[in-house]
Amino acid sequence: MKVFKLTGHDVKLENVWSVAHRNNKVELCDSARKKIVESRDYIEGRIKNGDTMYGVNTGFGLFSNVNISQEDIEKLQVNLIRSHSVGVGEPFTPQETRAIMYLRANALSRGHSGCRVDVIEKILEFLNNNIIPVIPSQGSVGASGDLAPLSHLALALIGEGRVWQDGKKVPVAEVLKAKKIKPLVLQAKEGLSLINGCQVMTAIGLLYTYEARRLAWMVDLAGAMTLEAMRGTRSAFDPLIAATRPHPGEAKTARNMLKLLGETSQIAESHADCGNVQDAYSLRCIPAVHGAAKDTVVSTLKTLEIEANSSTDNPLVFSKEGKILSCGNFHGEPVAFSLDYLCIAMSAMASISECRIEKLINPAMSQLPAFLAPDGGLNSGMMIVQVAAASLVSENKILSHPASVDSIPTSADKEDHVSMGTIAARKLGKIIKNAENIVAMEILCAMQALGFLKPLKASAAVAAVYDLLEPIVPFAKVDRIFSEDIELVKSKIRDNSIALTIKKSVGDLEW
Repeated sequence: MKVFKLTGHDVKLENVWSVAHRNNKVELCDSARKKIVESRDYIEGRIKNGDTMYGVNTGFGLFSNVNISQEDIEKLQVNLIRSHSVGVGEPFTPQETRAIMYLRANALSRGHSGCRVDVIEKILEFLNNNIIPVIPSQGSVGASGDLAPLSHLALALIGEGRVWQDGKKVPVAEVLKAKKIKPLVLQAKEGLSLINGCQVMTAIGLLYTYEARRLAWMVDLAGAMTLEAMRGTRSAFDPLIAATRPHPGEAKTARNMLKLLGETSQIAESHADCGNVQDAYSLRCIPAVHGAAKDTVVSTLKTLEIEANSSTDNPLVFSKEGKILSCGNFHGEPVAFSLDYLCIAMSAMASISECRIEKLINPAMSQLPAFLAPDGGLNSGMMIVQVAAASLVSENKILSHPASVDSIPTSADKEDHVSMGTIAARKLGKIIKNAENIVAMEILCAMQALGFLKPLKASAAVAAVYDLLEPIVPFAKVDRIFSEDIELVKSKIRDNSIALTIKKSVGDLEW
């Protein structure tokens, strides 16, 4: 198993996914350790000089003008963590929390937070021993960072709160005792350093961006299957078209479609002289719509990877320059804007997929039996598959309202503008799950439609995916429980079986 070295500078999407889902271990590198020690030495020197520093020997927020005595500095940090652990709602999954822990450790390892090496090492000790805090998902407004959820992370580190064990929430004290691991004892500024920052919204955003990228491939495949089943034309994917409107995603999508569809197929040859000049928008505009979604994924990923390798504490320590500076790097607006943008893009991408489902079940458009039912009337076929897809599309429309356009003053108006970035991340997760179901529904309907066209074969890639899925979702001669079929198709999306089948047939797709 690969071990990731924590430097503070080179976290990438794939690292986050691997740490979250494959339980990769993480270690602190020597260069980061040196910067952390320098930062901490500077803080301690300033404390000895009797300097007043926000969050080190003062209260927080509106209480920043309250000086804290030397003997109460450690108590101040513990009180901060306890008082800020007010998260509610369903907890983040253990995988999501692993990603959060990884990013929080990475931010602290940059050497601008003034905490000891012990703090980062304790996070990594928990992570590497799979001691994963239970973090409620609601309660963050996204500035000063993710205070409430990160406080629940810090709470576990100091031996309080709960952690996951075999799917259950158990007191962390019991687990630490069993594993003979000592809790962290906080010193000056360390409680504040643990909870200031946007690592929750960024971690959740990165995990769902990974899934958005995978869906950007799958929706191309779904569109190609539908186009074959609808006996559509390949002309809309000619590279001459994309060259006249050079958005990167449009050109990538057009190339993907030509790769998936090939130059021709038995189905395409069967309607070569049909006289159909152009298809409905949901087929003809695949490069424009799918491509715009891909460009949004790329843009969002760039922002999130910058954020994952940023210092978002307050105040920030610059030991070489001899400065401790109060700032607003904890404000989640860059992340919030990007995640809201991705929410909109994924909703639109799923919407065009549902449009194609409607075309498949509509005999006026597909020239196939109504609802793709072999014995219509006795059987309803894919009638309610489309209804369910329409329901999810409408739900996504509501979820796509930008969280970042809202703000509400907090902390006695001291923190008067906030990002709501964590809400954006959470609703992105819901949108991605809905979009994944919609794409699976389109693939299922296209499978049924292609079954009507046998013995004619589709293009090589489409035929390969058809052959992969037919054993688990065979042609429905009579009605069955189609929700089970949707789950089966989705399982092949999630385990990358479909992507690997495409790669084996025609090579990698672009995103």
